Amino acid sequence: MKGYSRFLITLVFFLMVGCILTHSQLGLAYALTGLDLWYEKMVPALLPFMILSSIMIRLRLTEGFTTVLYPVLKPVFRVSRNVCYAIIMGFLCGFPMGARTAADLYERQRITEREAEYLLAFCNNIGPVYFLSFALPLIGSPRILPCLFGMYGIPLVYGAVLRRTFYRDLDFSIASSSGPHPRPDGRTLLPSSPAEKLTLLGEMDDAINSSLQSILMLGGYMILFNLMNLAPHILLGRVPRLIAPLFEISGGLKLLGDRAPLYTLLVLPFGGLSCLAQTYSCIQKTPLSIGRYLSHKLTLTALTAAYYLCLWSVSPSCLLR
Repeated sequence: MKGYSRFLITLVFFLMVGCILTHSQLGLAYALTGLDLWYEKMVPALLPFMILSSIMIRLRLTEGFTTVLYPVLKPVFRVSRNVCYAIIMGFLCGFPMGARTAADLYERQRITEREAEYLLAFCNNIGPVYFLSFALPLIGSPRILPCLFGMYGIPLVYGAVLRRTFYRDLDFSIASSSGPHPRPDGRTLLPSSPAEKLTLLGEMDDAINSSLQSILMLGGYMILFNLMNLAPHILLGRVPRLIAPLFEISGGLKLLGDRAPLYTLLVLPFGGLSCLAQTYSCIQKTPLSIGRYLSHKLTLTALTAAYYLCLWSVSPSCLLR
């Protein structure tokens, strides 16, 4: 870490500590906001999927799970069954399951580093349950279908385009990982040892431990980034409502309410700094780059902005009733 970066981080640290000590009740309120959102929204919506996905990966059940959707996704993305599984989990189960699933599959040698990098580019998104039950009701009465395409259709199209451009070198033709698979990048997916004994209870125990550790980490990030609203509140007299979602998306959107519906729809694909830190927590033990992930998120946010601005320019009623 360079000297000026260390100085800046130290300055922010002292500022946050000073704000908490001098405005303890306000700091407690912001921390409690993060804790409540984590307990009420994140744990019940995400923890079951984390545990089930971890068990499936450990028991090598992911390929069978994709039986129904694989014939649909394979022609579009030209993916293997394990990559297909990560796409499904990333889009249906919600953030940060896309990053966690890709990292888990890579660490257990079910996909290559290049495949994991491709997955991270487009399938780590806000979940549909969160989007439909929490985010959209906050902005009033939006039209569901245009918003769903903006949230999920654009990343799917982006992923299909990436597959045929920057990731056209990948070989996704292998549909099973029952044996060693040579890849164009020179890596080989190693089969599990026949002598390795898999037991449901043993893998379940490991999956629950891993998932609980991950969900606790996510809670810590939500509390920390909600606390970052404390300094602007003290220095400016209030938290700028447009800034709050950039720190922590759930607390920020709750504070923003229905005041800026178009801005809410634009900030959701990015997810805020808390989501960025949570993604890093999921991939830090892998060679996957958080900087490359950020560049893809910014690109998706720009594409989403162009989509919504085009709809809004045609008629605001295309989005809001």
